Amino acid sequence: MRLENTLALTHGELINTPFVSNFNNIVFNAKAVRRGDLFIAFDESSIEDAVFNGAYGVLFDKPTQITDSEIAWIKVQNLEDALTRLLRFQLINKEIAVYSCDEIILKLALQVVTEPNFLVLHGDIKTVFKELSAVEDGTTILFSPALTSADLFTNSKELPKNKAQSINIIEQTLFETSFIYDDVFYERQLVSPFFMPYLEQLLHLFKILKINFRLKKFTPIDHFEAVFTNKNFEIKDFGTSDKVLIFEKNTSLIENEIVFLQKQATWAKIIYIIPFTCKQSLDKTTLEHENLFFYKNRNEIKNILQANSFHFVLIVGVDKSILEKPLVRQTQLTLDF
Repeated sequence: MRLENTLALTHGELINTPFVSNFNNIVFNAKAVRRGDLFIAFDESSIEDAVFNGAYGVLFDKPTQITDSEIAWIKVQNLEDALTRLLRFQLINKEIAVYSCDEIILKLALQVVTEPNFLVLHGDIKTVFKELSAVEDGTTILFSPALTSADLFTNSKELPKNKAQSINIIEQTLFETSFIYDDVFYERQLVSPFFMPYLEQLLHLFKILKINFRLKKFTPIDHFEAVFTNKNFEIKDFGTSDKVLIFEKNTSLIENEIVFLQKQATWAKIIYIIPFTCKQSLDKTTLEHENLFFYKNRNEIKNILQANSFHFVLIVGVDKSILEKPLVRQTQLTLDF
C-alpha cells in the first residue's frame, strides 16, 4: 500500500519526511516484522524491535519518540479506528456476503462446525484483521455489531426470517434441551430452551445458504449461565444442588428472561437482582414483581443473596466472578470454651 493512501485511509498525520513510499504488509507483532512492513504499535514498547527488524513505517496513537527518520512515522487518533478503515478498504473488492446477527446467535454459531467458506467473526480488532485479510472470495461472514464494528463492511444483510418452527423440543430443563432438527436427534445439549429461537435463526441461515454444518456439544455462552451453589454460595457441579445463580451480563434480555423463568419454573421461588440503572427502562409488569431487587454495587448483590431464600436467582449485569471470594464468612475454629 502506498504511503499517501495509508495516510488518507487512517486520517493519519505524517510526523516526518521519510524516504519510503510503500508498505508490503500490516503487522502487529514486532517479532514478525519483515523489511517493508507497516507496524501497528498497539504495544509501543515493541516499536524499537519492529524498526530493528525492518519496518518501513510505524502507526501509533500515543506519544512516541522517532528513532529512525528514514521510515514513516504516522500518528492517528485511535489505532482501532485507523485499522478498521484500512481493513474496510481491503474488503471493498472482495466478493463476500456479510450477515449481521445479535450476540447470542453469534456465540451459538461459534460452537457449530461448518464449511471453511463460512466465517464466524469474533475477537479483538487484531484477530479480526488477520482473519479478514486472509478471507477468500465466496466466503460468507457472520458478525455481531455488538461485538465487532459494523464500519468494517460497506454492506451487510440481516438474517433471513424463519417463519415456521423447525426445532422440535423433546425434553427440557431450564438449562438443557433434547431436540430434533431435520430428523436428527440431539440429546441433552447444554443449551437452555431460552436459546432455541436463536438457534433456529442460525440453522435457517445455513439451510437458505446451503451450508453444511454439524452441531457438537454446546458449552455455556456467557448468557443465562447457571451456577449451582450450596448455602454458602460455594460453586458445585452442574445439577448437584437446588440453589442456582443465573448470570446474565446483557441487560437488554432482562424482561424476556424473567418471562421465561416465570413460565418454565412455576414451582420455584425465584428472585431477580437487577442493576439500579435499568429501573427506568423496565415495563410496568416487570416492576410489579415482588421478588425484584435493585443494586448499585457488587456488595449489595451479596447482601441480597444472603438475606433471601430462593431456588433460582437471576443476576443481571455481572458475571460469576463475584463468586471468586466467599460470600459467606466462614466461622473460625478456636480452642476456646
